[in-house]
Amino acid sequence: MGVEVVAARETTIQELLQASIQYQIPLYQRTYSWTDAQLDRLWKDIVKVAIDRLKDAKADHFIGSLVLAPSPSNGPTGVQEFLVVDGQQRLTTLSVLLCAVRDHRGAHESPEHAERISDHFLVNKWAKKHEQKAKLAPTQADRPSYEAILYSTPNAGGVDRIGSAFRFFQGKLLNLAAEAPELSAEDVEEALTSGLALVSVTAQPGDNAHRIFESLNNTGLKLTQGDLLRNYVFMRMPDRGPSVYTSLWKPLQDSLSPDDLELLFWLDLVQIDPRIKQSDTYSRQQARLDGLKTEEAIEAEVTRWSVLGTLLRTMLDPTSEPHPDVRQRLARLNEWGTTTVRPLQLHLLSQRDAGTATSDEVARALLTIESFLVRRLLVGRATAGLNRILLDAAKEMDQDAAVDVAVLEYLSTGRKHFATDEDLRAGLPAIPFYLHGRPRQKFLVLAWIEETYGSKEPVDTAKLTIEHVLPQTLTPAWSAELARDEGHDDESIGQLHQSLVHTLGNLTLTGYNATLSNNPFPAKRQLLAQSGVRMNQDIAKHETWGREEITQRSLALADLVAATWPGPSSTPAPGPSDDGVRWDLLNEALAHVPAGHWTTYGDLAALLGVIARVVGTRLATVATPNPHRVLRAGGMVSPDFVWLDPSNDASPRTMLEAEGVTFDDKGRAAGNRHIDSAMLAELIEHATVDVD
Repeated sequence: MGVEVVAARETTIQELLQASIQYQIPLYQRTYSWTDAQLDRLWKDIVKVAIDRLKDAKADHFIGSLVLAPSPSNGPTGVQEFLVVDGQQRLTTLSVLLCAVRDHRGAHESPEHAERISDHFLVNKWAKKHEQKAKLAPTQADRPSYEAILYSTPNAGGVDRIGSAFRFFQGKLLNLAAEAPELSAEDVEEALTSGLALVSVTAQPGDNAHRIFESLNNTGLKLTQGDLLRNYVFMRMPDRGPSVYTSLWKPLQDSLSPDDLELLFWLDLVQIDPRIKQSDTYSRQQARLDGLKTEEAIEAEVTRWSVLGTLLRTMLDPTSEPHPDVRQRLARLNEWGTTTVRPLQLHLLSQRDAGTATSDEVARALLTIESFLVRRLLVGRATAGLNRILLDAAKEMDQDAAVDVAVLEYLSTGRKHFATDEDLRAGLPAIPFYLHGRPRQKFLVLAWIEETYGSKEPVDTAKLTIEHVLPQTLTPAWSAELARDEGHDDESIGQLHQSLVHTLGNLTLTGYNATLSNNPFPAKRQLLAQSGVRMNQDIAKHETWGREEITQRSLALADLVAATWPGPSSTPAPGPSDDGVRWDLLNEALAHVPAGHWTTYGDLAALLGVIARVVGTRLATVATPNPHRVLRAGGMVSPDFVWLDPSNDASPRTMLEAEGVTFDDKGRAAGNRHIDSAMLAELIEHATVDVD
């Protein structure tokens, strides 16, 4: 179509938003759709830039391009309007994050920050027309949700994708001190507005914005970073290129998928700098190759990649690995699905390939990694800082020690949450294992526990699912089963049920989940006794199933785990909560309760593995997000509710009603707005997904 674009320049968010300007998302653009995984990647990029800028004030990170077209309605004065032809998802996300930073700094530092951020980056203060007030005007479908955030209405942070993004960033800012203690909210704002670089390309006035959009989004298959690197390598090798391609590159390329080839080049980089993002693979490899002056030096790099490619194939498909223990541990780590463990695995196999480690040492090191992951999941610390810990391992561990010793010592020191045997015995009876971590990983822990029984006729666990022996839905028969334990610590049967139902001691594997369902224990016991799963046979030996049986099984499983998966070499440093309660998890959960919804003290207690009274005491004494959205069982506002700020006399019920929650004539909140413990866990899990 011959569209000519002009005024391409590198810019920052501050430069884009500081003028009297409005960016409009055209109708033909899709609605906002970024997921938590994409939000998490952006957040981590900003945190990294913020940390880098503490040492180098000019450090930045390139986040892509923005293609704009001037609006035909622009005049010589007033608010200048531009159509966002490409890059609207990125620009919307950054604007939502600015709203979250504005509210956070305004609430926790000074209201002046909120006014400053709004006036500089979010609204055109002096715009004469209301529709020109917002510096970003999303599509019509997204506009109400965005304006609720922009203007801080009661509906801010709803259940749609924009509301979810806002709540995601609220939670991240609240837990900034735990994630990056060296940073402040001011550092995040500065990195966001000045440390993110992007290219702004503006079309000529009169160009058809829709045609430009079609052109940008119909350009065929996108080149992978592996494609880009290949093209660059052989551009640098005019003489030796053909033979190197035939003997080295093509066999490497044929043996790995495009995604795995890109993974290889990233793994090679993070051995040197663990902070390199996979999205930066091409640019960082290109920078390394720029330092090589001869074709022979570049050929040596391709040869090295070929060797690493062979090791990566073994990691991805361990069936060819001759050592049985190494083969089993590689296969298990593949099943676990944490990609950020790959650099450490590659380092271990490279050491063996170089003759500086034995297969037995590598197997023990891999078992330590597996143990580290399993124990963290069991005590509710599955994702806390995991990526940074694993990516740093190959560089930070002792290079002079045997690899198994070096891995164990590295994972045992500092606040890495490598659970001790004592942590397991203390935590397993109380921690709601079923509510934390990825479903696949929870299943694997139970499947691997079953394997420890060493049955002569092992069951194919792939066909099984996780079963709650005490069911998730409390029936009259099960209420009667638990009644003998009622009254402990003044807890009701419902509270007792919540404290037990998701713990490891109450979980097993079965192929008869639908048949077992909510049946009373005598009926379940008969089916479990006939099961080929040894765990089920042990459960069936009990005549009753309540607090004592579940607690004792949790302790027995803690001992079995301790014997199967070795613990740290020393007692790790304590985490940020001296009392052992995951208060950071409480903050994160409450930050993710959407506007117009509510949860209960009991739901939060079940998530944390404590009793409801502990949660009530915390909310009454320590500032937490959205405390008005926490109600008593049944949806009643607690008569003891008080704000920490004595000058705040707002009614929680009035606030909830303003958000859209209705109450009946007995003062009970609508049940269809209730977020229970399982839903809380799902909200957090989506927000903290491991972006590997």
